[in-house]
Amino acid sequence: MPPKIRGMTANLTSQTSTLRRFTLMVSGEDAIDAGLERDTPPSGLPQERFLLGDRLPIAPVLLLGQSDLAVNPNEVIACLQPVHFHATRDHLILMAQSQIDLTANESANLLQVALPFIEEDFRNKVLFQGQRDWFIPAGPFISLATHSIDQAHGRNIDWWMPRDTNVTGVAKLWRKLQNEIQMLWHIDPVNQEREQRGYPSINSLWISGIGKLADIQTPRLLENVNQLYGDHPVLVGLAKYLAIRQQREIDFSKLQNTFAWIDRPEIIWDSLRKALLSKELDEIEVIDFPQGQTRHRILTAKDLNKKSWAFWKKSEPLTWQEIISE
Repeated sequence: MPPKIRGMTANLTSQTSTLRRFTLMVSGEDAIDAGLERDTPPSGLPQERFLLGDRLPIAPVLLLGQSDLAVNPNEVIACLQPVHFHATRDHLILMAQSQIDLTANESANLLQVALPFIEEDFRNKVLFQGQRDWFIPAGPFISLATHSIDQAHGRNIDWWMPRDTNVTGVAKLWRKLQNEIQMLWHIDPVNQEREQRGYPSINSLWISGIGKLADIQTPRLLENVNQLYGDHPVLVGLAKYLAIRQQREIDFSKLQNTFAWIDRPEIIWDSLRKALLSKELDEIEVIDFPQGQTRHRILTAKDLNKKSWAFWKKSEPLTWQEIISE
C-alpha cells in the first residue's frame, strides 16, 4: 500500500520554509455535483481559482500573456473567442479550441466581419486580437457570470451559457449579439473554405474571463517562487503579472523554489524522484484537486517507496499513479 503522504491545507503549507522545494500543480475538474444543488455551474476550474482567486479575472491575465500592452489594472476586460458548437440530437456541445484548428488569417477575417457589431454593443474598441482570443473592455457586460472554454468544452452549452448576476437583461443582450454574429459567420467565405477542407465551422462566439487585474488573488506560495514552468496561457500571463521568469520546459538543473503546471506530470516523475534521492531537492509539494477541492501534500525522499510489512524485502518505488490516487 502507498504510504500516507503528509497532507497539508493551503493555510498550513509552509510559506517561509528554507528547504529546497519544487512545487507541482496538477489540473483538476470542477465539482459538478455542487453546481447541481444551486442550479448553476461551479464558478471556474479549481486550478483557475487557486491561481487567480475566486473572482477569476482570466481575461486580463490572458491579455498580459499575449500582448505587450500596458493593461490598466482597474479596467474590466472580457475575452471573446471564436468557437464551434457541435450539434447532437438534442443539444449543442462546445468544442475545445485545440480541436478547431483556427488560423490567424481566419481569425482576423472573422473579426473584421463581426467587429462593428461587437464594438457597438460593448461600447468600446477591441484592445487586442490574438489568434484564438480577442480582448475588449467589458462595458455593459461587466456583470455577466461566465465560464472558460477549459471548463465548459465537451459539455452541453445550455448550462454553461452566460447568466445575469446583479443586473437583469445582460445575458439577453449577449445572446442577441451572439446570434447576430452566428448569422454573419454562417455565410462567411471562411467557413465555406473550412468545410471544404473538412474542418468544423466557426459558428459562434464565446465570452468569458470578465475581470480586472486588481481582482487577482494569488496563492502565498508563489511569493517564494523564482521560476514558473509550463505553457498554459493563464500561467504565461500570471508570470508577467508577478514578474517571475516563465518557460515551457522544465530545467531539471534548476528545480529549487520553482513551480510547475504541466499536462502530463507522470513524464517528469522519475526525474523529480531522482532529484529528491540525490538531495538536489529537500521536498516536493504536490497540489491537486480531488472532487474540486485543493489538496497540498509534501513528499520527501523517505516517502518515495511503498511501505510493506515484509521488512526483509526491498521496497518498491511509488509510481506517479499511486501517488496521485492516494
